[in-house]
Amino acid sequence: MEPSPSGRRPRVLHLTQPVEGGVARVVTDLVRTQLADGLDVIAACPDSTLTTQLRLLGAQVRNWRATRSPGPSLVREVRHLARLIDEVRPDLVHAHSAKAGLAGRLAVRGRIPTVFQPHAWSFEAVGGQTGALALKWERWGARWAARVVCVSEAERATGAHAGIAGRWTVVPNGIDPEHFHPAGTGTVRAGLAPLAGLAPAAPLAVCVGRLCRQKGQDVLLRAWDAVVRRVPNARLVLVGDGPDRDRLRAAAPPSVLFTGAVPDASPWYQAADLVVLPSRWEGMALAPLEAMACGRPVVVTDVDGARESLPPSFAARCLVPPENPAALAEALSELLLDPPLRESLGDRGRRHVLTRHDVRHTAEQVADVYRDLLGAWPARKRTRPTEAVGRGEARAAEPGQPLGAGCGAGANRTTQRVEPTKHREPLSS
Repeated sequence: MEPSPSGRRPRVLHLTQPVEGGVARVVTDLVRTQLADGLDVIAACPDSTLTTQLRLLGAQVRNWRATRSPGPSLVREVRHLARLIDEVRPDLVHAHSAKAGLAGRLAVRGRIPTVFQPHAWSFEAVGGQTGALALKWERWGARWAARVVCVSEAERATGAHAGIAGRWTVVPNGIDPEHFHPAGTGTVRAGLAPLAGLAPAAPLAVCVGRLCRQKGQDVLLRAWDAVVRRVPNARLVLVGDGPDRDRLRAAAPPSVLFTGAVPDASPWYQAADLVVLPSRWEGMALAPLEAMACGRPVVVTDVDGARESLPPSFAARCLVPPENPAALAEALSELLLDPPLRESLGDRGRRHVLTRHDVRHTAEQVADVYRDLLGAWPARKRTRPTEAVGRGEARAAEPGQPLGAGCGAGANRTTQRVEPTKHREPLSS
């Protein structure tokens, strides 16, 4: 592929609604790597912790006043976004999550190469008429995405089976294995104030995630009574905050601790004997990857992305059906009672993440998507290694066909060239 005639690196606009947790970390990691690679990176999102982090990285941030979900303010939000895009004049828009994907595609309408990354499908999160409308929009809005990036093959398949004719690329989620790394459990626990009264040898399960219906902490609490009956001194820590906080606290027994929001979850993974995430739906959750990077075994529900995030040998012990407290309790109890097995699973999980889910691999695969849409740009000497074991490359395909699974070297790669946007019409017209 020839470099673009301008000889400059592209300007990328990342777009998000109010986000936290996994989506915020994905955006932060991508922006960090893209800035290091010399791209001109701008973010449009509501003021939040995320905007503070992005500014600290050196990214330009524009305040897009938007709510988390579609509502009466959507028309105003789309118009505001169109004006921002006219001012910024990006070469490519990368919209993260359903609301930003909705507003971004309505504002751009295909006149700038647009990457939409759902981070789990909105129509799975709601039912009834709302879910039907969300699905209808995704089917319609796919025409205005030059590429739909899914974080797992299962997420792509869910969209395709629902009738979304996207131009797909699968790029598995990644995490920073230098930040999420093993550490001595006893030492870490001693430094966490909420665990001050915990016996050093007490079996500890940790769940990291937003306290909301998606993450399934209510199912975990229903399972926990059975766990404590088999492992009487076990403790559970729920790390995070969210709309279900008060309801979950009211239902929790004394053996469950709540930390609230934390600036960094890594010490909580390191303090755990195992990590659990009983989600009702996902694309590919980050928490299990972060836990495995810290050398901790995980128990997760068999939702989109879960099987792909684990080593194949983990399925029998670490995957349980969603909404099944009995199966969840059985898996947690078995692992809490078997320290050698936990250690073995932790070691294998860490090796798996290093091989398949390093965030540097993820960022390079996203860059491949951008190159397919924009053409190549001048190289810049890297400050960190980016060569991936089993790294896949993005491939162009006809609508409705997958463009690549983000793993497996040597994939054929063709180019979908999109003309530079220098002379495009204003988007706010």
